[in-house]
Formats: sequence, C-alpha cells, structure tokens
Amino acid sequence: MSIKVKGFLKDVGGASRVTAARKNSFANASNVPDPKDPIRELADKLHPAKMEFIVESVRDTSPTAKVFRMKSADGHIPVFQAGQYVNFRLQIGDSNLTRPYTISSAPCDALGEDGYFEVTIRRNRPYLVPDWFFENVKEGTHLTGNMPFGTFYYEPLRDSKNVVAMAGGSGITPFHSLAREIAYGKLSDVHLTILYGSVHHNDIILGAELAAIEKDCPNVKIVNVLSGDNEWEGEKGFLTRELIEKYAGEDPTYMFCGPLAMFTMVDGFMKEMGITCRRFRHDVLNQPVDSTRIPNWPAGNEAKTFKITVVRGIDETVIDASGNEPIAVALERAGIPVDTHCRCGECGYCRSKLLSGNVFVPAFGDGRRMMDKEFGWFHACVTYPTSDLTIKVNIM
Repeated sequence: MSIKVKGFLKDVGGASRVTAARKNSFANASNVPDPKDPIRELADKLHPAKMEFIVESVRDTSPTAKVFRMKSADGHIPVFQAGQYVNFRLQIGDSNLTRPYTISSAPCDALGEDGYFEVTIRRNRPYLVPDWFFENVKEGTHLTGNMPFGTFYYEPLRDSKNVVAMAGGSGITPFHSLAREIAYGKLSDVHLTILYGSVHHNDIILGAELAAIEKDCPNVKIVNVLSGDNEWEGEKGFLTRELIEKYAGEDPTYMFCGPLAMFTMVDGFMKEMGITCRRFRHDVLNQPVDSTRIPNWPAGNEAKTFKITVVRGIDETVIDASGNEPIAVALERAGIPVDTHCRCGECGYCRSKLLSGNVFVPAFGDGRRMMDKEFGWFHACVTYPTSDLTIKVNIM
C-alpha cells in the first residue's frame, strides 16, 4: 500500500491550515446561536430522563398476577432489549419511591404508532408497591418513570443459539419477553427452552400466554415444573441437575431469573456441571423478604433500630432505620428522595457515602467497584445499617 503526500512543507503545515479554516468559519458564522445538537437529541430518545406513561389496560394472568399494558404519553418508546426493565417513580403516601419492573412484552410490541409495553406484577403476599399497583392503577392511570435499564438480555456475539432459561415465580417475565421476540420479532434463529418452576397449575404466571407462543413457534419450548400439585401430569418437584440436563440440548447458554433460594440451587448445579461464567448468566438478585435468610446475616440485627444522620449539601436530617431493611427503604419512608433503579446493588444509581458507622452489604448484591469499597461508598438499596450512621446522599 502506498501513501500519497503533497510534499513535506504542505504536510507539516496542515495544522496551521486547519486553524486558519476554523478562524474563517468562526468569523463568518451567524450571531444567532444554534441550540440544535443531534447527538444530544439521539441520546435523549434512547435514554429519556423522564417519561410519562398511560395505562392502556389491566388484565389478570393468574390469581396472583396482573399484566399492566402501557403507552408513552408522547408516543415514543425507546428501543429496548428483551430482559431490560422500566423504572417507575411513585408517590405513595409521604414516601417517594422508585421501583423497577422487567418489561414482559417484546421489543417488537413497542414498534409503530400503536406500540406498547407491558409489566407483569405479582402480589402473592402483602407488599407496599404491588399492593398499591393492584389497588390504584387502572385503565387511564398516568405514571412517570424512565427506561430502558439492565444488561440481562440475549447477546448474539456472546450467547449460543440454544438458550435454556430457568425461572421461578415472577422471574418468568424476561423470558416471556424473549419468547415473544423469538416468535414474532428479530430473534427467529434462536431456540429457547424455558424450565419454569411454580407451585400449582392454577397459578402459573403468564401460563396461557406462554402456551400460545409455544403453539405458534417451534423454536420455543415451555416446561412447567410444579412443586405442590399432585394432579399435575408433567414435571414435578423442584428444578434439579437431572432435569436441566434432560432439556439442555447441544451447547446451551443458561439464563436464570428467580428468587435467591432457587438461584443458590441452580448456581450449585452449574458449578457441578462445569458450566463457565460465559455460558451461565443470571439477572440481578432481589433481597429476600426475610433478611435473616441472607448468607452471613449479622445475627439479631433484624430486631434493632438505628439513627441515621442524612447529609444533603449543608442540610442534615436524622431518621429512624430498621436493621431489617436496606437504607434506601428508610430514606424513602422518611420522604427523602433517593435515586434507585435496579434495587439489587448492580446499577449504582443510589451510590452514597458512609461518613461514620457500620453497615452490612450482602456479597451477592455487592456491585461496588473495589475503590468504592476502600473509600466507604455503598449502594443504599442493598446495604443494611448495623449501628447508628452518618451518610451523605445526592441531592435530587
């Protein structure tokens, strides 16, 4: 290959010519500023800072779960991947809350003028936000939030064409989205097998929807595994290594979404089977309702109450905090805004500074950088107080 040059003096003098051209452009430019920034506009479309959603419909998908279909108030739904989530900003009583919910519809459903997205919320025990959704969110309700977030989605450069998904309870939502995208969207060359653990056949979340997809698409297979239904004629009990290997197929990528107890078992099976990290991917893990089930939990902390001094700029506020709940929950209860997204320690939006005191961070929810650990930063959504604290949080 040859490089054509204009000559030594012309080449080395190129910088001065560019500088002169810039000065000439500035001299001839309009005095009226042009605020248009196409890169900023594209970024805002892909990652809107704030969106308004309108609930289009609400339907039951099981005795304990509802599907909320939503449209964007301005008609624009940003591009997302099957498995990503939307973050809602809610005012419930005196509390300012943010809550993430995986998008259970497919990316292809969001396209066009009539595009929509859905979230599927389960209410199998009394819990603040699901209770509020079930009792207050109806057709026509307006909600605010933003999207999309999360890294738990199929990546063709990394994942194989054979995906074995393992889910429990409401952990089925990202895989329902993936199944719809395979059946009706752009991933038609991917084969998906879903091993889905439920208790009873009458309470399989999105069960009818998954069965319809399986009927229409030969690349999607649903295997329901029921742990408390003697009448069930299919797979029974809990997910086991033998069951996983039975349906694995050739060169699979394993994906998991479900409760911590189920993950602990599945993670053990993956290690026994010699599955590499590249071939086993899991969604962020929710903190269990019973904090004492967290590995290495400080004994007795769940029964204690602490004082937290919250520093925001020059203001200081003292609040009560239970040793049984993450610091972010205490802040929300006190009406102090805290910007959480994943609620599982991964994203870092609620990154805060520990000025004094002691905290407990579960190993499975510790998404901090090493430097943050060394210098006393923590993610409030997964950090529990173990003494009185002084912390510094971002002003919102």
